[in-house]
This record gives sequence, C-alpha cells and structure tokens, in this order.
Amino acid sequence: MIEGLAALYIFMLAGFTGYEIISKVPVILHTPLMSGSNFVHGIVLVGAMIALGIAENTTQQIIGFLAVLLGAGNAVGGYVVTERMLEMFKSSNKETNGG
Repeated sequence: MIEGLAALYIFMLAGFTGYEIISKVPVILHTPLMSGSNFVHGIVLVGAMIALGIAENTTQQIIGFLAVLLGAGNAVGGYVVTERMLEMFKSSNKETNGG
C-alpha cells in the first residue's frame, strides 16, 4: 500500500514538474526539446518492455502490452513530428546544373 502511494506521489510530482518546465519553454526551442523528449520516450519504452517481461498474470501482461504499444507509438510519432519540423528549416531552392 505504501509503495503504491509513493509511486503515485512520484508520478504526480513528475507531472507537475514537467508541466511547469514545458510551459516556460520559448517557441524557438520546441524542436530541440522534442528531440530530447524522443530520447525519454525511448527510455519509457524500454521500461515498459521490462515491465511486460516480468508480468506474472494476465492483467499485468495486458497493461504491459498496452504500455509497450503506446510507448512505441509515442516514440515513433515524436520522430515523425521532429522530422517534419526540421524539413521546415531546409532551403526550398534547389540548385540545378545548367545543361
């Protein structure tokens, strides 16, 4: 019971801290921040895979599988969004060699 309350407390602290940090980020830094958060999503995905690997009953396996599924989707989606943002900064002028 106490372990569950400690985990809930840590989760709530992380949520509030994350919100405060993200809300203060200037617009110009969103692309580098997104790349950094993709790294964190990869760590979360590894944690979800470990949790799924040590699951002992069906409920834990279902929750672990959903965690892996959602973590993978989050990481892949973050990389797709980052790639699109980086494409916006590329020059649209293509140099062609005269022939």
